[in-house]
Amino acid sequence: MRPRPKRRRSGARPRRLDGLRKRVLDEHPELTLTKLYNVREAILAGRALTPAEESIRDRGLVLILNEHHAAIDAAVAAAYGWPSDLGEQDILARLVALNLERRAEESRGEIRWLRPDYQRPRFARDGRGGEQIEAGELIALAPALSAKESFPAEPVERVAAVLAVLAAAPGALDAGEIASRFRQGRRVERAVRDILVSLARVGEIATGDGGRNFARRLTATG
Repeated sequence: MRPRPKRRRSGARPRRLDGLRKRVLDEHPELTLTKLYNVREAILAGRALTPAEESIRDRGLVLILNEHHAAIDAAVAAAYGWPSDLGEQDILARLVALNLERRAEESRGEIRWLRPDYQRPRFARDGRGGEQIEAGELIALAPALSAKESFPAEPVERVAAVLAVLAAAPGALDAGEIASRFRQGRRVERAVRDILVSLARVGEIATGDGGRNFARRLTATG
């Protein structure tokens, strides 16, 4: 069972980040958040900074800004019980899987209200969390696969599409078989395999033959 995110009482780090940005922009009106974050992206990418970017880094306290973001990212990962060093593909796979889990819960009338006293009276439907969702409709972002559709361009939609193929399959499939369900065919096989590996790594799908074939895990009910 996937761990539920733990609530954190303290919002100290986000407040410090917000305070730092406001102070920097007040002291240096010529700087903007766009300039600060463009320099941060250059630093994260390991690119050599131009003299102008170095000036923004120093005046804008971009290294301290980045420390705050790293701490916030680590705190969010810890709240979900995830490792702090996950790559973007693994994070995406986990988020899509979590989204599907929440949708399944809501179909059963289970809502995890953040502010129950405020939200429940306004948004709950007769004490339930939403309309019943049929199993075949679980993956809302996936394209209809009755005919060959184009493999989505957006990462989240790609993960959902791969999960949809696996959900509809009677058995395990390999990356080539899944890629063949899309219009691009073998051209997207590598991208499909990367998604499968990430989903298997986070436990959303299973592979019993060393990573060649993959299948959806069965969720225990009752």
